[in-house]
Amino acid sequence: MAARKKVLYCDVETTGTDPQRHAIIQIGAIIETDGIITEEINLKCAPHKGALISDDALSVSGTDRNELSSRMSSFDAWMQFKQFLIRHIEPYDRNDKCYPAGYNVRFDFAFIQEWFRRNGDHYGIGSFVNWRLLDPLPLLLVRDFTGTLSLPDYRLETVCRHFDIELQPHDAMSDIRATRKLLIHLLSQ
Repeated sequence: MAARKKVLYCDVETTGTDPQRHAIIQIGAIIETDGIITEEINLKCAPHKGALISDDALSVSGTDRNELSSRMSSFDAWMQFKQFLIRHIEPYDRNDKCYPAGYNVRFDFAFIQEWFRRNGDHYGIGSFVNWRLLDPLPLLLVRDFTGTLSLPDYRLETVCRHFDIELQPHDAMSDIRATRKLLIHLLSQ
């Protein structure tokens, strides 16, 4: 029997751009199995203790610094995210892994990997993904190179506007839903 194809779409909002110094404050994720959405999760959390918080990063995501303290802890959000993954992926089965997917996906998964490490899980997200990254951005850049697409920039907001995909920018759940639609659209052409 052929293995079922699973995809873990993830997007994070953070307090900056360095996974070592900054923190996740929102994660939106979708598990897809054989092209069907199995489950979604949208978690907003406070940054971990000691994380640097950039006002510019908060401004991008529309997050009020004072509101962060009323959110669940980073650890509690990580535990909920890990349980979400365990419901769909057997972490000790090397044949049961997801393709990690997202827009500029390396950024998001670097933060997620550090989040796992920071919470004492040194196997990290690698227990759940196969590291065969699915990312619409390189596909768009190939089209730009070949002259079949020309946009002023390749930010997710610009691309979604071009392809008429609904997006509330810099909300992790909206971003990842739009990214999934975009990737499906690009792969179907």
